[in-house]
Amino acid sequence: MAKKTEEAGTPAAAPADAAKEPKEGKKPREPKEPKAKPAAAAEGAAPAATAAAPAGAQPGDSPNKKKGKQPGVSPRRGKKLRNHIKNQEQKIGKEGAVPIKKAIGLLKSMKRAKFDETVEVHMSLGIDTTQSDQMVRGSVSLPHGIGKTVRVVVFCQGDNVGKAKEAGADFAGGQDLVDKIQKENWLDFDVALATQDMMGTASRLGKVLGPRGLMPTPKAGTVVPATADIAAAVREFKAGKVEYRSDKGGNVSAGVGKMSFDEDKLAANVTAFVEQVRSVKPTGVKGNYIKAITLSATMSPGVPVSM
Repeated sequence: MAKKTEEAGTPAAAPADAAKEPKEGKKPREPKEPKAKPAAAAEGAAPAATAAAPAGAQPGDSPNKKKGKQPGVSPRRGKKLRNHIKNQEQKIGKEGAVPIKKAIGLLKSMKRAKFDETVEVHMSLGIDTTQSDQMVRGSVSLPHGIGKTVRVVVFCQGDNVGKAKEAGADFAGGQDLVDKIQKENWLDFDVALATQDMMGTASRLGKVLGPRGLMPTPKAGTVVPATADIAAAVREFKAGKVEYRSDKGGNVSAGVGKMSFDEDKLAANVTAFVEQVRSVKPTGVKGNYIKAITLSATMSPGVPVSM
């Protein structure tokens, strides 16, 4: 009984894993809080960002990007401009197809641009563009020019170089001009002419001039035959000889002057162009050859013309 009493009075031994008492002068270490994992936060935020993205958005698009600022999307027109265009279209719709002089008068009354606009004629032709013999292409000399300075380059040799420059050609030469275009990518001209004896040399520029519509070709009248006068050809293009060519939709378009021209001069230029296109009607065309003629300016809607 005595042993049990003594054991009961003896204090219990401290457990082995109990914390030791700190020494005097030292504070006990506080346990560190676990750091938040950034990956977990990012994973949690990703679905929210994905859910907020609009349908059809690209990976690099900004969420606050405005529709008008997107590349390839024109800004919204103002109310004043929308009403102006609407009134013009209503006015043209009431008139329908009109004679050439009345169409020019309508264009001049609708002018709103501050610069001298180019007047263009557009013709819809009833041709089959899949048939090579129905392609419409050529050039026509407008009686009053196009109101624009045309830079002409002539590929020629011998005495023709001097004749071309005297007639007003901006540049004339042979192999030297070909080398300049090939090596320096020089294209500071609007029309390229070539004499028949220089076509072998000029044909090397087909890959450069062809896609730009500058390659000399007999169909466009830019290849001068040996029996023709090089000076007369240069003067025609400097005065305002324009080229035309039908596109995949069977349409032919060309600039025929400026808005500042008199009505009579514009009418004469348009008539000359339409009659030229009418005169080169392919033999294989069946039905109506000229479907529609429309006159327009750079910043105006088209006006149907009856000719």
